Amino acid sequence: MQTTDKKNIDQLHIGDKEVILLGTAHVSRESVELVTRVIEEEKPDTVCVELCESRFQSVRQKDRWQEMDIIKVIKEKKAFLLLSNLFLASFQKRIAEKLDVNPGEEMIKAVESAEAVNAQIHLADRDIRVTLSRTWRIMGLWDKLKILFQLILSMVGGIDDITEEEIEKMKQEDILEMLLADVGKSFPALREILIDERDKYLSHKIKTAPGNKIVAVVGAGHVPGIKKYWETDMDIKALEEIPPTGKISGIFKWGFPAAILLLFILGFFWGGTKAGTDMITLWIVANGVLAGIGAIIALAHPLTILSSVLAAPLTSLNPMIAAGWVSGLVEAFSRKPKVRDFESLAEDILSVKGFWKNKVTRILLVVVFTNLGSSLGSFVAIPLMVKIIS
Repeated sequence: MQTTDKKNIDQLHIGDKEVILLGTAHVSRESVELVTRVIEEEKPDTVCVELCESRFQSVRQKDRWQEMDIIKVIKEKKAFLLLSNLFLASFQKRIAEKLDVNPGEEMIKAVESAEAVNAQIHLADRDIRVTLSRTWRIMGLWDKLKILFQLILSMVGGIDDITEEEIEKMKQEDILEMLLADVGKSFPALREILIDERDKYLSHKIKTAPGNKIVAVVGAGHVPGIKKYWETDMDIKALEEIPPTGKISGIFKWGFPAAILLLFILGFFWGGTKAGTDMITLWIVANGVLAGIGAIIALAHPLTILSSVLAAPLTSLNPMIAAGWVSGLVEAFSRKPKVRDFESLAEDILSVKGFWKNKVTRILLVVVFTNLGSSLGSFVAIPLMVKIIS
C-alpha cells in the first residue's frame, strides 16, 4: 500500500487479494479528495463502490427520470417505494448542498478515477429496491405510517438549524439508518435489514470482486460491519430475495374482507334491514370520505378525488386492488406528466412545495395518501359497525 495517510483506510486480505477499504462520508469534501488520491496512487485492478445498478445508472445518466414509466410504477405497486427513495434523495442532496458538495460525489469520483487508471468498476451494494421491499414486507401499517412521517419531517424540518456536531455524526452514519433512527429503536429488525444485511452483502461482493488489488469505497458507517463479516461465508442469494408473504399476512389479506362481509350479514340477521343498511352506509362513507381527504391532501385532480371516494369502499374489500392504485392511475391520465416534469424532478424534490407541484411526485403522493385514507377509514368504520350490532 503506497498511500501514507492511513485515516479512514483499512487494509484487508482474502487469499492473494489485497483490499484497501476506504470509509467515506457521503457529505464530505475530504472523502472526495481521499478517494481520488488513493485510487490514483494505488492504481488497483478493481474499484468497488457502494452503489447498486439503479443508483449507478443514476450517476451515469442524469436524464434517467425522463425514462420513468409512472403507470408501470403504480401497476407494479412500487409507488410507496419510489416516493420513499425520492424523500431520501432529497434529504441527502440538501445536506450536500449545505456543505457545498454534490450528493454521493465520492462515489462519482471513485468511478471517474477508476476509469482514469483503467480499473474495473464493481458494484458492491444491494439493489435499493430490494432493501426497501424487504423493509416494507416485515412492517405493519402503523410502522409504515411512522416511516412516512419521519421522511416528511425531514423535508418540513429543514436543515438550516443542523449543528456542526450533527453534521459530523452524519458523516459516520448511513443516511437511511439516520433518518429512520426513531423507528429503528422500537423495531430492531429494521436495523438488521438496513445495515447488518447490507454489511454482509458489501463484505461478500468486495471479497469476491475480480482482481488482486482492490480499492473499495463505502460509507464509513459500513466499515465495522464489513470487517466483522470478512471471514464469514454469506448466502448472497438469500440476501437478494424478497421474502414471500407470511401465512398470517396471507390469512389477514383474505380474512379481513371476509370478516367485513360477515359483519354485514350479521347486521341484517340480528339487527334487521335498517341495521344492515346503516352498517353498509357507514362503511361506504368512512372509506370514501377518508380516501377522498387523502387525495385532497395530495392536491389531486377533481376526477381523482371522485374516483378515490367511489373506489375505496369496494377496493377495501378486494385484497388484489387498492384505492390508491385506482386514484393514481386516474391522476396520471388526468394530469399526464410532461417532459419538463421529469427534467425538473431533481430540483423539485428539494422542497415540500416541489413534491406537491411536480406532476410525477404528486401522482405518488396521491397513491400513498389515498391508500392511507382508505385504511384509516376501515379502522374507523369497524368499531362503529360492531356498535350498531351490539
